[in-house]
Amino acid sequence: MSGEDRGGELADQVVASRLLSRETAFAGAIFDVTSEEVDLPGGVVTREVVRHPGAVGVLALDDRGRVALLRQYRHPVGRELWEIPAGLLDHPGEDAAAAAARELAEEADLTAGTWHVLADWFSTPGGSDEAFRCFLARDLAAVPASDRFVREDEEADMELRWVALEDARDAALSGRVHDASAITAVLAACASRDLGWATLRAPDAPWPQRSAGRQA
Repeated sequence: MSGEDRGGELADQVVASRLLSRETAFAGAIFDVTSEEVDLPGGVVTREVVRHPGAVGVLALDDRGRVALLRQYRHPVGRELWEIPAGLLDHPGEDAAAAAARELAEEADLTAGTWHVLADWFSTPGGSDEAFRCFLARDLAAVPASDRFVREDEEADMELRWVALEDARDAALSGRVHDASAITAVLAACASRDLGWATLRAPDAPWPQRSAGRQA
């Protein structure tokens, strides 16, 4: 086995830019695709990159240890997936925690009294700069019926289901649930709970990895 056992020091590192040039190949309603020349150790290569605004999601956990999952149709994969409430950060500079609270209310008709950052990740770093921040929401309450958001398009027939955290974990590990954000959020919540929630961060914790998106 090569390398030293230094797991406690594991951390991703920012490196000096290797970008030589960038052109917009496609400008879309939600994201852009750029063609970029990059100086890599093996030589100069061209990479197509999805420039994404970033997103937030919510692992909503009730006082019975159940998580709120949503069944939603996703056209690119031709399936209805079980997901966590989530949405784009498509307003430049929008506060991530406020966006997460909005998505929880609009998609699950819920509010939360306690918020923490559960985990941050890059969704597809091989081809996109999308950064995802997942919050843990607790002390839940229902949005009054008169104040509920009217859902449209893919969200019009979403089903909300409360699932024990352990059952959601088992569904993820057995290959019955495939949404990456749901899987990551559920496994992160299991791990954090087993550590007495000591890994949780404040809802306004720094997020330097946040997508630059169209601001790049």
